[in-house]
Amino acid sequence: MKKIKIIQHAKLQAKITGFAGIIAGLIYSVGGTFYDLQTVGLNKGTLLAYIAIPVMPIYFAVFGFITGIVGAYIHNLFTKK
Repeated sequence: MKKIKIIQHAKLQAKITGFAGIIAGLIYSVGGTFYDLQTVGLNKGTLLAYIAIPVMPIYFAVFGFITGIVGAYIHNLFTKK
């Protein structure tokens, strides 16, 4: 096995998890809207659900970047020289 570049791997991981955050934010906001429409009606919780669309990808990407750094570092530690 070869060693991998830590920052390059972290950037790739951030892109992948950021995209997953977009999908999760859309599912959360649309699902929250349908739930609110069927129960209590639109309220502040609905607004918070739509705030998830831009916020979740950012959180996911930051978490992905950090885990990408840690994962690449651990990989490089156990890779034979």
